[in-house]
Amino acid sequence: MIEYYKKVVFENYANFSGRARRSEYWFYTLATLIISVILAIFDTFIGSSVGMLVETGILRGIYSLLVFLPGLAVLVRRLHDVGKSGWFFLVVLIPIGGAIWLLVVLCTEGDKGTNAYGPDPKNDFSEINEIGQADLK
Repeated sequence: MIEYYKKVVFENYANFSGRARRSEYWFYTLATLIISVILAIFDTFIGSSVGMLVETGILRGIYSLLVFLPGLAVLVRRLHDVGKSGWFFLVVLIPIGGAIWLLVVLCTEGDKGTNAYGPDPKNDFSEINEIGQADLK
């Protein structure tokens, strides 16, 4: 889980191109949720909650701002993996049905092989296969 989190946050901070596996997206989401809950608890203990309508801790708010861009980037790459444009995330603006559709798409297995957005991220040997095929031609 930590490897996927580091991959999204440090290696692909604002990378909106390419594809992301289900495991990359969901492990990043899980790690972000766990860190956010820990920071919320810590904010409560130190009394750093701010806000009028919704109380948000300062540490949790800063963390949310820091991971907003990589979270959006991994979401777009995940949509690319199933052959959808990154703009399809705007479907969440459709009440109820949009969020359900997006959740189903995020849980769907990605396209096998290369699609319009790049090679299959599950294929660890894609470069070796391409070199081998080039030698055969």
